[in-house]
Amino acid sequence: MKKISVLDRILLLITGLLAAYQIVVMEGNSPLATWSYTIAFGVLLVAGLLIIIMGFEVLDSPWVVIVSTIIPLSLSLGLVADYYQAWTTPYLIFVVVGFLAIVFTRLAKPETKLATFTLAFVHGVAGLTIFLLPLFLAFGGTPTMGFALVGIGGALIGVGGLLLAFLKAGKPILPQNTILTVLPGLLLLMTICFVAGFHFA
Repeated sequence: MKKISVLDRILLLITGLLAAYQIVVMEGNSPLATWSYTIAFGVLLVAGLLIIIMGFEVLDSPWVVIVSTIIPLSLSLGLVADYYQAWTTPYLIFVVVGFLAIVFTRLAKPETKLATFTLAFVHGVAGLTIFLLPLFLAFGGTPTMGFALVGIGGALIGVGGLLLAFLKAGKPILPQNTILTVLPGLLLLMTICFVAGFHFA
């Protein structure tokens, strides 16, 4: 496995600092939205710190796929709770059921097609929600156009999440070293987009 470099650690440290900043300043329109955002950026912060301390070897844990799912699910739930309140309950059910399905399939039958499909489907829905919802709102004029950056961050988190998830599922989309090389920069760029986008909300 690729050894973590000084540059990787610097990029991950900046990512963690931005995530911590966003936890402090983030406020949703409801307690559910606020908690969802806090969980998403909290997991991102902890994940970055663990990689800095333990290196990329920490990604060997079977829990990586499960934990990496929390970020897009929580973030997308926060957006729905903030801007599409009527869909909050159905989407909350999807988040809970989808997360439990991933936990069950990853721990019970991680090598099956069902596990791969479940992972791709749940990640896909959450990623598309984070990508499309901010773009739709931004181009509609509420909030400002700058909020579209959250959608760009959503596209990046979707790419990063799927790369990491399929790597751990034993069906890598790209070679492992390539994924680990681009991962720190991808996480930083994603976090910058989120922080800037929410600033314009």
